[in-house]
Order: sequence, then C-alpha cells, then structure tokens
Amino acid sequence: MPVSRKSDTSQKNALKREGGLVGLILACVGASIGSGWLFGPLFTAQMAGPLAIGSWILGAAAILLLALVFAELAPMIPRAGAVVHLAHVGNGPIVGHMWSWILFLSYASIAPLEVTAVLTYANNYYPGLLQPHTDLLSSFGFLIAVIMLGLFVVTNFMVIGWVLKVNNAATWWKIGIPLLTAVMLIVVAWHPGNFHVRAHNTLTDVHGMFIAIASGGVIFSLLGFRHAIDLAGESKNPKRDVPIAVVGSVLIASAVYIAVQVAFLGAVNPADIAKDGWVHLHFEGVNGPFAALAAAVGIGWLATLLYVDAFISPAGTGLIYTTTAARVTLATAETGAAPRWLNKINRHGVPWVTLILLFFVGIIFFLPFPSWQKMVGYIASMTVLSYSIGPIALIQIRKAMPNLERSFRLWGAPVLAPIAFVVSTWIVYWSGLRTLNFIFITLFVLLAIYALTGIFRKGRWAEMGWQYMWWIFPYFIGMWAISWIGPKDLGGLGYLAFFPSMGALAVLALSVFYLAIRESVADKTMRVYMRQFGNKVPPVAP
Repeated sequence: MPVSRKSDTSQKNALKREGGLVGLILACVGASIGSGWLFGPLFTAQMAGPLAIGSWILGAAAILLLALVFAELAPMIPRAGAVVHLAHVGNGPIVGHMWSWILFLSYASIAPLEVTAVLTYANNYYPGLLQPHTDLLSSFGFLIAVIMLGLFVVTNFMVIGWVLKVNNAATWWKIGIPLLTAVMLIVVAWHPGNFHVRAHNTLTDVHGMFIAIASGGVIFSLLGFRHAIDLAGESKNPKRDVPIAVVGSVLIASAVYIAVQVAFLGAVNPADIAKDGWVHLHFEGVNGPFAALAAAVGIGWLATLLYVDAFISPAGTGLIYTTTAARVTLATAETGAAPRWLNKINRHGVPWVTLILLFFVGIIFFLPFPSWQKMVGYIASMTVLSYSIGPIALIQIRKAMPNLERSFRLWGAPVLAPIAFVVSTWIVYWSGLRTLNFIFITLFVLLAIYALTGIFRKGRWAEMGWQYMWWIFPYFIGMWAISWIGPKDLGGLGYLAFFPSMGALAVLALSVFYLAIRESVADKTMRVYMRQFGNKVPPVAP
C-alpha cells in the first residue's frame, strides 16, 4: 500500500501552527451554531412535536460518541484533513480515495448552504432574493450569493491565525444570541400546554424523533467538532488541544441547541397548533421562525437582533467551513485521491488553489437544489458516513500498534467503537431511502471511475488495495436493501417496521465492522504509514 505523497508543503511552504486551544474550541462551536439554530428547531418540531427535545439529546449523545473516538485518533495524525488519512491507514488507497471525495462533497456544499440560509432570512425584509413562493434563489439572489461566497474565500487568504480571530469574535456573538433568545421567549411567551400537543400520533412521533436526528438538522448542526480534527495541522499543541476541543465543543453546542428547542416549543402560539398539530405548523414569517416569533410576542428589538444574527451566524459558519474544506481538499491531494496541482500552499501557509476550486464548486450548489431541510439531510448523512470509518480505524490501529503513545485513550474502546459504528449506520439510515439513493449512486460512480482507472493504467490496479475494501459492498447494499423494504416513514415499502429494521441494521453493521477489522491492511504497513506523522511507533513484541 503506498503511503501519502511527499507534498510540496514539506519542501517549500507549510501550514502555519498558529491555532490555540480557545481558537479550536470556538472554531468548532462557531461551525455548529449557524443556520442550524435558525431553522433546525422548526423542522424537528414539525417531525416530532415535543419529542424534538429528545432528538437533540439523542443526536448529541451519538455525536459525542463519535467525537470520543476521534479524540483518540486525531492527535495521532496532526495533519490538515486528518480523516482523509485515517481512511487510508487500515483500509488502503481505494477506500481512502472514496472517503476523500465523500468528505469533499459534504464540506464543499456547506458554505453555499449557509449563504442560502442568510438570503432566505433576508428575503423577509428585503424581498426579491428568492423566487416568489419558493425557496430558490432569484437571479439577483444568485448574484449576491456568489459575492458572499467570494468574500468567504478572500477572507481565507489570510493566515490561519487571523481567520480564527475573525471566527472567535463571531462565535461569542453566535453563542450569546441563541441563549438570549431562549431566555426571552421562555420569559415572555411560555405556553406549557404546547408540550402536550402531538405532531402525528404517539408512535409516529417516536419515529419522527429519530428521523429528525438525520433530516431535521440535528446532526448537521452538531458536526462542528470535526473542525478541531481538520485544523489539527495548524494547532500549536494538537496532542493536548484536539481532544479537549472535540469533546468540549460538542457539549457546548448541544446545550445551546437544547435550550433554543425548548424555547421554540414553548413560544409557538397555541392557536397555530390547535387544529393540525405540529406537523403542519405555519405562521407569518415562518422562513425566519425565531424572528417571527419574537415579533409576534412583541419583542421587536429581539426580532431586529435576530435578523442581524441571521447574517452573522450562517456567515461565520460558512467562513470556517471554507477554511476546513480547503484543508480536507489539500489532504485528498496529499494522498493521491486528487490531482497534485491542488497541493499548493503559498508563503503565508494558505492552500490557495483549493480555495479557488471551492469557490467554483460552491457556485454549482446555488443552482435549483432542494430545500435547506433536504440538503442538510444529504450533507449530514454523507458526513456521518465518512466519519464512520473512525471506529474501524481506531480498532485497526489499536490492533497494529497497541503500545503507540496516545494523548487521549478512549476507555472501553472495544465496546464503544462498534457501538459508534452502529449508531453512525442508524443516522445514515434515518435520512431516508431517497437520500440513500443519492449517496450510494454517487459512491458507486466514484468506485467505477477508480476501477476503470485501475484497468487502463498499468500497475495501478495492484497498488489501489482493492483486497481491503470488499466489506463496503455488503455494507452499502445491505443498508439500501433494509431501507427499501423498511418503514414507509423513511420511503420504504413498509414490509419491515421501524424498530425491527434498526435491529437488522445493527446486526449488519456489527458484522461489517468485524469484517473490516479482519480484512484490514497489514499491521506492518500501518506502522510505516503512522511513522510519517511523527508517531514513535514502538517495536511489536515477538
């Protein structure tokens, strides 16, 4: 298995290690509190009613489980786009390449999505940014969106220390405004009776509580922890700072989201849910739900503040995702998954070529795509799928290098890692059959491209490591098949009920998890790979 390329960065310019612990934590929290807090509570309430609170609690627990896995893994590879390298370590180049592009697609779409969220809120007080009676951008809105995306890219041409300072300032605002909103709505417009109104019926609301985790914006909103991993290559002390930032940011963001969800549920006018429940919740200004609620209960100054925040929060998230997306793209070039010309860093430590690429790819996502809710389902599921490689990599590295120095060691990893893989599988499944169709078609197209490359380029087939990736086929095909015959709530045929389908998926995921461990890259090869990142790999006892 070839190890990652010696990049131009090792010879000329390199990413600057200018990020501190506070900067990493705020980067993660700032990425989490964007358009998710502005729209997520509305969609989760429509899916699950008062059980939406459970969606955020369960989502936070699932993300925290993944975060703990990466708290051990990330410091071992203090490199930009560490997840890309982790996919290579135990599973070979072909899996690493596929996972690289999954990550790229999920990251590249987020900044455009946040820009769209800004313009959706702004259309409430500046009509004309959206097409009439739709969520799609008008021609004028498209122009403004391109300009905003360009500003994110230009700002990222600053050295990472300055980018993090800009983000730090925005993040303190982004934490304060949601908490202020939650307190004001609870104090001024608290309707405890709302918590007894269902969205559909008791059983369906329970299903909705799980489905909202993937499709209501919950996971999308809580994935900000990954920025500590992606910026590890620019952290002053990654072995100490990355684990703290990963876990701490999940706890902070989760607390904020649970608070605003409780406030939203209690602040809705009971008359708006009296007839049809939460599922058909609609009120004037619903495209800017929190601002509309504040205005409706007479807190005009808060409504104005929220319209300002509807620019700052998504814009701040779009800025930091542009930063980390550039680093993930850089890692794809380092590992050979992308052309080498992407692996360019200027004398200020800025990956300028990847930033320009992200700008043009981002413009594509401004075209008439589905709504914010549908897009976050795609993004969250693709991202969780890409991060599901972490629990596998954790056990593979433990097996190959049991005595490797670790700044954080996950307690109970042999039990928690497979559980994390099962939970990741559930999250992807909860996004629904249509989303799975989109994801798996994309993956199999990528797989076909790599297969053709291996056939027509002499010697390429052997070095791609196809023998390490056969677990992918039963995993993807099995997940799709269970979804296809699964509950109608998720777009299936209804032959398999909701919880039995989750049980079947758990069996599938556990089987695939141990298959992937058994079919992993040779221990010796993994040790060679890990030495590249400065790890002191002790000899294995005979």
